[in-house]
Amino acid sequence: MSKKHLGRLSGMIEQWLEELMSSYNLDSFEAKNSYTAQIHLRGNLFQKLIWWALKSLPDEILIGMDVDPNSPHNQEVEEFFRSEQNVDGLFQSQGYCISEAHIVNRGNSFSVHHLPEDWTDDIFSSSRGSRAGRFTHWLHTHPNAPAIPSEADADAAQETQGVDMILGLRFSPEGPLPWFDAVEGVRRILGDEAKPIKSEKPKRRWFGSNKDLQVIGIAPSGHKIHEIQLIAFHKSGLAVNVILIDDDGFPYGWEKIKSIHTSNS
Repeated sequence: MSKKHLGRLSGMIEQWLEELMSSYNLDSFEAKNSYTAQIHLRGNLFQKLIWWALKSLPDEILIGMDVDPNSPHNQEVEEFFRSEQNVDGLFQSQGYCISEAHIVNRGNSFSVHHLPEDWTDDIFSSSRGSRAGRFTHWLHTHPNAPAIPSEADADAAQETQGVDMILGLRFSPEGPLPWFDAVEGVRRILGDEAKPIKSEKPKRRWFGSNKDLQVIGIAPSGHKIHEIQLIAFHKSGLAVNVILIDDDGFPYGWEKIKSIHTSNS
């Protein structure tokens, strides 16, 4: 059995994803002063979110997430990524690591934010909105579309006590979801933007197919992944910096990030 297959069975993180998370964390550090807060997400959970997203195609999915009250942010990391415009107490459970996630709903971009009845039982007041406040943080997926909030996303975020996150994935085979790029906004990409494979002979492309794009990883579902995007934002519209951490609370690529910071100081 190959090491790659063993990794998938045991829950280990794919090496290509670790490298992308390291690159993302470096970008998060270099742009830290563009944010007013930070949130730490465990890498093994992030990998699971990607797998769930691809297994649920062609639907988008809504994922409810909670923190572990016994797992505050690593203080060394918290200080290292602290913004000059940091705001304490911006959202609920700020300063604690995201450690739990559940798929709550799936559907198209119009219906995914509204929860099924079994998630909005009588324990919760109807005045608390369609999400019923059951989870602290929420993430939804944008299959073959950038991780940029739509008007519906912004509206749904008004019911979130924590932060909202969007996971954008570019993949093939596309099925009924060709890459949609006609949207403006700031993108946070893990690694580089998807680019065509270099070839001496130009390849013919049919209907915007992704088949000629560089592949950064292959999911257990068999999908080829060309690009991953991830953002987080508060209901006020303020962007939140995401730090992807290992089981010990340190960012992937931590030593490299510190080394670059030291050499630039």
